[in-house]
Amino acid sequence: MTTVPPVGEITGFGKLIRTTAFRLVAIYLLIFFLFAGFLLGYIAFNARQLVNSQVSETIETEVNSLAEQYRLGGPRRLAGAIERRSRQARGFYYVLADPQGAVLAGNVGDAKPLLQMQPGWHFVMFARSSEEGQEDRVPSRMRLYLLPNNLRLIVGHDLEEQVRLRAVIRRAGGLSLLLVLFLGGVGAWVVSRRVLRPVDNITASVGRIVSGNLDERLPVRGVNDEFDRLASHINHMLNRIGELMAGMREVSDNIAHDLRTPLTRLRAASEEALRTAKSPEELRAALERTIEESDQLIRVFNALLMIARAEAGNAPAAFADIDAAQIVADVAELYEPVAEDDSIDLTTGGRAAVSMRGSRELISQALANLVDNAIKYGQPGSDSKRRIDISARVNGTDVDFAVADNGPGIPASERERVIDRFVRLEKSRGQPGSGLGLSLVAAVARLHGGKFTLQDNAPGVRAVLSLPLKQGKVGANA
Repeated sequence: MTTVPPVGEITGFGKLIRTTAFRLVAIYLLIFFLFAGFLLGYIAFNARQLVNSQVSETIETEVNSLAEQYRLGGPRRLAGAIERRSRQARGFYYVLADPQGAVLAGNVGDAKPLLQMQPGWHFVMFARSSEEGQEDRVPSRMRLYLLPNNLRLIVGHDLEEQVRLRAVIRRAGGLSLLLVLFLGGVGAWVVSRRVLRPVDNITASVGRIVSGNLDERLPVRGVNDEFDRLASHINHMLNRIGELMAGMREVSDNIAHDLRTPLTRLRAASEEALRTAKSPEELRAALERTIEESDQLIRVFNALLMIARAEAGNAPAAFADIDAAQIVADVAELYEPVAEDDSIDLTTGGRAAVSMRGSRELISQALANLVDNAIKYGQPGSDSKRRIDISARVNGTDVDFAVADNGPGIPASERERVIDRFVRLEKSRGQPGSGLGLSLVAAVARLHGGKFTLQDNAPGVRAVLSLPLKQGKVGANA
């Protein structure tokens, strides 16, 4: 018995992180994480630029105001204004120095490093004197401005707001990214579990099928998601495989049953000829009967081979554009001599060109089987004239090959069964045949994506082989 090959012991968490769903969620999570980090960095950068811009505007305004004080009252008034503002304006720092570097006014403890810088904007960490007499080193933005008489004015503002804002953004960003990771991990686990559950169910069902339970089918939950569609298609495939296997078993049984009799008869006739034949003529007659029986067996095997080829689906590679009306004409021409000998009125319908795509050989053989059946079994019960009509007519997107006779017909209850292999009705047992003709027609219909039906012709049977047309290739409506 075939068993499912082992894939190694994998824990539940191991299976979870190996699922495609988990990996996809992890990839999306990484992308979102990077995007969120970029967004937070962009926000932090622009917030810093905004604070710097506001600080620069504030410093510029303060410089202009102090320059106006110098213009109105000179260095003394400017120094007084700086001293007042040093005590009142929180966050600002000021330095007023003479050309020799002596500090005239301000609130910076050690201003010498600042006075050595060039005029313009600067970013420095400097010591600022507090009201308690302590010095704090704070990041600041400053501007060094040259006044008349080479006086130097430095106005700056600390960037503590920017530092606090950066800390808030960093803390919020860290928490946000952690939250993203946590929610993403939970989402990956939930999604993976949801995906893994139906996959495990499908795997278990497949394992039971491989182990020999061929009646097992994959579970369908009824939510019509991708797993339901996959399971439905696989179940359809398993049903088809089951039908084919049942057909193979039936064919094997039928071959053993239906061919055993002619083979036994063939062997008995050969033994009888060897035992009783007195002359070459009798031996010749026995050999001729043997050849006739052998030909019948060969025809049966040829029919089985053709059905197998059709059901194997190998013919579509040899499909070509063909004229359905021409096939009808060729089959009618083939059977005209037989029809004349049996006084059968053989007619054809739908002579207008109908282009389609298919296997000319298989369609011709299927149509010939239908005509052959009509000739063999279409004998009317009365003395009325026998009629057989062969036609090919367009029916919507299909072309209907039909063979109709006015014989005794087939009971409605037997029309499905008679299509099976080796099935012959009791009233046809006296005619030569193997019961494979209609099976071949059904196989040709399945191969072309069509259908084969037996209908009541009142009286007689109308056998219809419906095959799809090639779009845009209809020559004319028949």
